[in-house]
Amino acid sequence: MKKISDISLIVCGFLLLLGSCMEPDRTIVLNNPHNIRGVVSYKRSFNDLNDVQLATAKRIGIRPIASRKDAEDEVESSHLTRIAPCERYDVDSLTHSIPYLIPKAGALLDTIGVNFLDSLKQKGLNPNKIIVTSVLRTKDDVKRLRRTNGNASLNSCHFYGTTFDVSWKRFVKVEHPEGRPMQDVGADTLKMVLSEVLRDLRKADRCYVKYELRQGCFHITAR
Repeated sequence: MKKISDISLIVCGFLLLLGSCMEPDRTIVLNNPHNIRGVVSYKRSFNDLNDVQLATAKRIGIRPIASRKDAEDEVESSHLTRIAPCERYDVDSLTHSIPYLIPKAGALLDTIGVNFLDSLKQKGLNPNKIIVTSVLRTKDDVKRLRRTNGNASLNSCHFYGTTFDVSWKRFVKVEHPEGRPMQDVGADTLKMVLSEVLRDLRKADRCYVKYELRQGCFHITAR
């Protein structure tokens, strides 16, 4: 009987040990921020005005689309790239635009998303995704937008599928693959890291960037 009892104790101990080993790690993943510099001035660093962006948009983009109804046919014939929430970026609820870009602009958006995630990792920050807030607009979209936003231009770069807006106020926190809680990263810190990514791509002649204060976004046109 003693022998059976000893074996039972060993089995119970093994099962307890196995259970503790299999218990998921629930400790919080902390940030370890370092080497975060941002840019000297958002307004001075990202001051590519509409005229500059528009000239490139007209040269490499599609012809403006009149309405959402016309957009269905135009999207197919223009070989536009559809954008959707993915592991590289998120897409806002688009009330005044449709989720399409020319391939060059789609590739630029992918690069921004990837570089931003890579930069956060290198700087010891928990992952967050950028949010795209505006993409391709029809002429009808701009007319409707101007009713609530007087800054919306009738000569918009968004007509050409070359241009998109990325929020600097809001980001999407990426969940840990094993369900561990993640320490938040402040929006100001994320904005600084994003500005470094955009600065480097702008210096490499990949894009034009305008810092939009009132709209809370970076207005970006592919080159």
